[in-house]
Amino acid sequence: MPAGYDGARMDDPSERTDNVDEYRRTCIDFVRDISGDYEAWVDYYKLPGEEDSRRRGEIQAAVSRSSEWIAKVAQSIKAVDVVMNDGIQKMAESTAGRPLEFGVFVNSSSGYTESGPGAIDVRVRARARDGRKVGIGFHFKDDRFRIESTCGAYLDEEGLPADSEDLDAHLVLHAENAARRDVISFTITLRETEGGTEIEKRGLTTLVHIV
Repeated sequence: MPAGYDGARMDDPSERTDNVDEYRRTCIDFVRDISGDYEAWVDYYKLPGEEDSRRRGEIQAAVSRSSEWIAKVAQSIKAVDVVMNDGIQKMAESTAGRPLEFGVFVNSSSGYTESGPGAIDVRVRARARDGRKVGIGFHFKDDRFRIESTCGAYLDEEGLPADSEDLDAHLVLHAENAARRDVISFTITLRETEGGTEIEKRGLTTLVHIV
Protein backbone atom coordinates (compact mmCIF):
# COMPACT_ATOMS: atom_id res chain seq x y z
CA MET A 1 0.00 0.00 0.00
CA PRO A 2 1.58 3.33 -0.96
CA ALA A 3 0.55 5.04 2.29
CA GLY A 4 2.77 2.66 4.25
CA TYR A 5 5.91 3.23 2.24
CA ASP A 6 8.70 4.60 4.46
CA GLY A 7 11.21 6.05 2.07
CA ALA A 8 14.12 4.64 0.14
CA ARG A 9 17.72 4.83 1.18
CA MET A 10 20.76 4.10 -0.89
CA ASP A 11 22.60 2.06 1.75
CA ASP A 12 24.94 0.25 -0.62
CA PRO A 13 28.28 2.09 -0.14
CA SER A 14 29.08 1.53 -3.79
CA GLU A 15 26.11 3.73 -4.71
CA ARG A 16 27.08 6.59 -2.40
CA THR A 17 29.45 9.51 -2.78
CA ASP A 18 31.06 11.88 -0.30
CA ASN A 19 30.31 14.79 -2.63
CA VAL A 20 27.11 16.47 -1.42
CA ASP A 21 26.48 18.25 -4.72
CA GLU A 22 26.76 15.01 -6.65
CA TYR A 23 24.52 13.22 -4.17
CA ARG A 24 21.93 16.01 -4.46
CA ARG A 25 21.75 15.50 -8.22
CA THR A 26 21.45 11.72 -7.81
CA CYS A 27 18.60 12.04 -5.30
CA ILE A 28 16.72 14.68 -7.28
CA ASP A 29 16.79 12.29 -10.23
CA PHE A 30 15.67 9.42 -7.99
CA VAL A 31 12.69 11.38 -6.64
CA ARG A 32 11.63 12.26 -10.18
CA ASP A 33 12.02 8.68 -11.38
CA ILE A 34 10.13 7.04 -8.51
CA SER A 35 7.20 9.44 -8.94
CA GLY A 36 6.32 7.41 -12.04
CA ASP A 37 5.73 4.37 -9.82
CA TYR A 38 3.22 6.33 -7.74
CA GLU A 39 1.46 7.64 -10.82
CA ALA A 40 1.20 4.03 -11.98
CA TRP A 41 -0.71 3.28 -8.75
CA VAL A 42 -3.08 6.14 -9.58
CA ASP A 43 -3.59 4.54 -13.01
CA TYR A 44 -4.41 1.25 -11.28
CA TYR A 45 -7.07 2.85 -9.05
CA LYS A 46 -9.04 4.15 -12.10
CA LEU A 47 -10.36 7.15 -10.18
CA PRO A 48 -12.89 9.75 -11.33
CA GLY A 49 -11.27 12.50 -13.36
CA GLU A 50 -11.12 15.20 -10.68
CA GLU A 51 -9.70 12.90 -8.01
CA ASP A 52 -7.23 11.40 -10.49
CA SER A 53 -5.96 14.88 -11.40
CA ARG A 54 -5.75 15.95 -7.76
CA ARG A 55 -3.59 12.99 -6.74
CA ARG A 56 -1.29 13.37 -9.75
CA GLY A 57 -0.95 17.08 -9.04
CA GLU A 58 0.01 16.41 -5.41
CA ILE A 59 2.59 13.81 -6.48
CA GLN A 60 4.21 16.27 -8.85
CA ALA A 61 4.08 19.03 -6.22
CA ALA A 62 6.01 16.72 -3.88
CA VAL A 63 8.59 16.12 -6.60
CA SER A 64 9.01 19.86 -7.15
CA ARG A 65 9.23 20.88 -3.49
CA SER A 66 11.48 17.96 -2.54
CA SER A 67 13.86 18.77 -5.37
CA GLU A 68 13.93 22.41 -4.29
CA TRP A 69 14.67 21.53 -0.66
CA ILE A 70 17.34 19.00 -1.65
CA ALA A 71 19.02 21.65 -3.80
CA LYS A 72 18.69 24.64 -1.47
CA VAL A 73 18.21 23.43 2.12
CA ALA A 74 19.99 20.09 2.63
CA GLN A 75 23.64 20.67 3.54
CA SER A 76 24.88 17.11 4.17
CA ILE A 77 24.44 13.57 2.86
CA LYS A 78 22.19 12.79 5.84
CA ALA A 79 20.09 15.90 5.26
CA VAL A 80 19.61 14.97 1.59
CA ASP A 81 18.40 11.52 2.71
CA VAL A 82 15.91 13.08 5.15
CA VAL A 83 14.47 15.41 2.53
CA MET A 84 14.38 12.72 -0.17
CA ASN A 85 12.59 10.24 2.09
CA ASP A 86 10.16 12.95 3.17
CA GLY A 87 9.25 13.57 -0.47
CA ILE A 88 8.75 9.87 -1.14
CA GLN A 89 6.50 9.61 1.91
CA LYS A 90 4.45 12.58 0.71
CA MET A 91 4.06 10.96 -2.73
CA ALA A 92 2.79 7.79 -1.07
CA GLU A 93 0.23 9.78 0.94
CA SER A 94 -0.94 11.63 -2.16
CA THR A 95 -1.28 8.37 -4.06
CA ALA A 96 -3.43 6.81 -1.34
CA GLY A 97 -5.77 9.82 -1.14
CA ARG A 98 -7.10 11.79 1.81
CA PRO A 99 -10.51 10.54 2.95
CA LEU A 100 -9.95 11.93 6.45
CA GLU A 101 -10.22 15.64 7.18
CA PHE A 102 -7.13 16.57 9.15
CA GLY A 103 -4.08 18.79 9.22
CA VAL A 104 -0.69 18.94 10.93
CA PHE A 105 0.82 22.37 11.58
CA VAL A 106 4.12 23.80 12.79
CA ASN A 107 4.09 27.57 13.22
CA SER A 108 0.75 27.64 11.35
CA SER A 109 2.28 26.01 8.24
CA SER A 110 1.84 22.47 6.94
CA GLY A 111 3.91 20.18 4.75
CA TYR A 112 7.04 22.32 4.59
CA THR A 113 7.86 24.66 7.45
CA GLU A 114 10.62 26.08 9.61
CA SER A 115 11.31 26.60 13.30
CA GLY A 116 14.01 27.45 15.76
CA PRO A 117 15.57 24.67 17.86
CA GLY A 118 13.98 23.55 21.12
CA ALA A 119 10.60 22.04 22.02
CA ILE A 120 8.47 22.64 18.92
CA ASP A 121 4.68 22.75 19.10
CA VAL A 122 2.94 20.49 16.59
CA ARG A 123 -0.79 21.08 16.25
CA VAL A 124 -2.96 18.25 14.95
CA ARG A 125 -6.55 18.98 13.96
CA ALA A 126 -8.99 16.38 12.66
CA ARG A 127 -12.70 15.80 12.31
CA ALA A 128 -14.32 12.37 12.14
CA ARG A 129 -17.09 11.49 9.68
CA ASP A 130 -20.60 10.19 10.30
CA GLY A 131 -20.47 10.07 14.08
CA ARG A 132 -17.18 8.16 14.18
CA LYS A 133 -14.16 9.11 16.27
CA VAL A 134 -10.66 10.10 15.20
CA GLY A 135 -7.38 9.84 17.07
CA ILE A 136 -3.63 9.47 16.73
CA GLY A 137 -2.73 5.98 15.57
CA PHE A 138 0.43 4.02 14.81
CA HIS A 139 2.47 4.51 11.67
CA PHE A 140 3.77 0.94 11.97
CA LYS A 141 2.77 -1.80 14.39
CA ASP A 142 5.28 -0.79 17.07
CA ASP A 143 6.00 2.81 16.01
CA ARG A 144 3.43 5.50 16.63
CA PHE A 145 5.34 8.11 14.64
CA ARG A 146 7.65 8.03 11.66
CA ILE A 147 10.52 10.46 12.26
CA GLU A 148 13.88 11.04 10.64
CA SER A 149 16.25 13.92 11.31
CA THR A 150 19.81 15.19 11.28
CA CYS A 151 19.66 16.06 15.00
CA GLY A 152 18.11 13.15 16.90
CA ALA A 153 14.69 14.79 17.19
CA TYR A 154 11.73 12.85 18.59
CA LEU A 155 8.01 13.28 19.24
CA ASP A 156 6.73 12.99 22.80
CA GLU A 157 4.22 10.15 23.14
CA GLU A 158 3.11 11.04 26.66
CA GLY A 159 -0.34 12.47 27.29
CA LEU A 160 -1.78 11.87 23.84
CA PRO A 161 -5.47 12.79 23.59
CA ALA A 162 -8.24 10.21 23.51
CA ASP A 163 -10.14 9.58 20.28
CA SER A 164 -12.91 12.11 19.71
CA GLU A 165 -15.26 13.41 17.04
CA ASP A 166 -13.31 16.68 16.78
CA LEU A 167 -9.60 16.46 17.59
CA ASP A 168 -7.44 19.50 18.35
CA ALA A 169 -4.18 18.30 19.90
CA HIS A 170 -0.78 19.81 20.60
CA LEU A 171 2.21 17.45 20.44
CA VAL A 172 5.80 18.24 21.37
CA LEU A 173 8.58 17.73 18.83
CA HIS A 174 11.80 17.63 20.82
CA ALA A 175 14.57 19.33 18.86
CA GLU A 176 16.63 20.72 21.72
CA ASN A 177 19.82 19.36 20.14
CA ALA A 178 19.10 20.90 16.76
CA ALA A 179 21.26 23.54 15.11
CA ARG A 180 20.72 25.87 12.20
CA ARG A 181 20.26 24.03 8.86
CA ASP A 182 19.18 20.76 10.51
CA VAL A 183 16.11 19.11 9.00
CA ILE A 184 13.39 16.97 10.57
CA SER A 185 10.77 14.89 8.77
CA PHE A 186 7.91 13.33 10.72
CA THR A 187 4.62 11.61 9.96
CA ILE A 188 1.52 11.80 12.15
CA THR A 189 -0.91 8.98 11.50
CA LEU A 190 -4.62 9.48 12.19
CA ARG A 191 -7.11 6.67 12.63
CA GLU A 192 -10.86 6.84 12.30
CA THR A 193 -12.84 4.38 14.41
CA GLU A 194 -16.43 3.24 14.72
CA GLY A 195 -17.52 1.29 17.78
CA GLY A 196 -13.88 0.87 18.73
CA THR A 197 -12.94 -0.67 15.38
CA GLU A 198 -10.48 1.08 13.10
CA ILE A 199 -12.20 1.97 9.82
CA GLU A 200 -9.64 4.19 8.11
CA LYS A 201 -6.04 5.28 8.64
CA ARG A 202 -3.94 7.93 6.89
CA GLY A 203 -0.65 9.70 7.53
CA LEU A 204 0.46 13.27 6.95
CA THR A 205 4.15 14.14 6.68
CA THR A 206 5.81 17.42 7.67
CA LEU A 207 9.34 18.65 6.90
CA VAL A 208 10.90 21.16 9.29
CA HIS A 209 13.96 23.30 8.52
CA ILE A 210 15.72 24.55 11.64
CA VAL A 211 16.62 28.24 11.30
